[in-house]
Amino acid sequence: MTLSLPSRGKQGALLIAGILMIATTLRVTFTGAAPLLDAIRAEYGLTTAQTGLLTTLPLLAFALISPLAAGVARRFGMERSLFAALVLISAGIALRSLPSPVLLFVGTAIIGCGIALGNVLLPGMIKRDFAGHVAKLTGAYSLTMGAAAALGSAAVVPLAEQGAGWQGALLALMVFPLLAMVLWLPALRYGAAANLSQSGALHSRGIWRSALAWQLTLFLGINSLIYYIVIGWLPSILTTLGFSEMQAGSLHGILQLATAAPGLLVPLILPRLNDHRGIAALVALMCAAGSLGLWLLPGHAALWVVVFGFGSGATMILGLTFIGLRAHSAHQAAALSGMAQSVGYLLAACGPPLMGKIHDASGDWHIPLLLCALLSVVMAVCGALAGRDQEGVNP
Repeated sequence: MTLSLPSRGKQGALLIAGILMIATTLRVTFTGAAPLLDAIRAEYGLTTAQTGLLTTLPLLAFALISPLAAGVARRFGMERSLFAALVLISAGIALRSLPSPVLLFVGTAIIGCGIALGNVLLPGMIKRDFAGHVAKLTGAYSLTMGAAAALGSAAVVPLAEQGAGWQGALLALMVFPLLAMVLWLPALRYGAAANLSQSGALHSRGIWRSALAWQLTLFLGINSLIYYIVIGWLPSILTTLGFSEMQAGSLHGILQLATAAPGLLVPLILPRLNDHRGIAALVALMCAAGSLGLWLLPGHAALWVVVFGFGSGATMILGLTFIGLRAHSAHQAAALSGMAQSVGYLLAACGPPLMGKIHDASGDWHIPLLLCALLSVVMAVCGALAGRDQEGVNP
């Protein structure tokens, strides 16, 4: 993929590299801890609820910080704000890896704050500097984000078992934000000055009154909700269906790889389509098919995991691309991204524990899987509405 940045000349290639490297930090530093949760719980004697906080704390941080990210970017500039996000992620990783249960939770929350800034601001950066390549670059950074997450999940357990321990394995994940900071240094030098005018803030607040903004928000938000339900409970669902723990773990890894795969295909397809409603509805319905397939035909679980993962990954890429296409400016793109991710991650933080309680009450996973399928249908409707060729986000 070749992208140019005329306004910055040769700095364009470095900026693209920096964006992609930042993307690697936005999932692996969060999901990379999941394979080590049992070891962490055993060492600190945590309850199941306390261990669950290590998953929900970042999601709550995403929900709380996301609406603030556009204001931070207006005050300090996007380049400096993204560098600050990397500093927060690195500091959180360092604190989380120290031998203290309190710092484990504090570091996890700080990581969530840094990821929230990065999640929100990258679409705005792409809108500002690569307006003609929104789909391609969104697909590229989604692909690198998913690939890094899969790499981290596969590497942390061997690292821990080979003498590093779980603290050392989690500390090793700091390589991602440290490399990103090095690649981002030129962007700090050539970054645009921050825009401190209040007009941008007023314009951004108006998106909360926009029907299109809410359609985009629910399209991305419901996807976050069902993704974190499935990513959190898939091993338990599969073992209940008769799969071994090793098989369940392998399929969990396949799910993460499947979410990254659309980064190769969706950016190639989108420019060929004049109307995005059909593809938005289709990929959302793939999530419904995957959820129902796990319930009705569990013997083909590998197929359903791939279908669900591809649909969820494609939905995320489409939603982020729609943000870049529909927003009038980089700051409005950041504000719209903040709105969508705030609502989405608030839903995501509530989803896994709620579905766990439904499972405990019903004794199986049929109702949670059915609810995920129904939510996916609602997501398809929102995607069809958000995929219309509209002028922009207006209240």
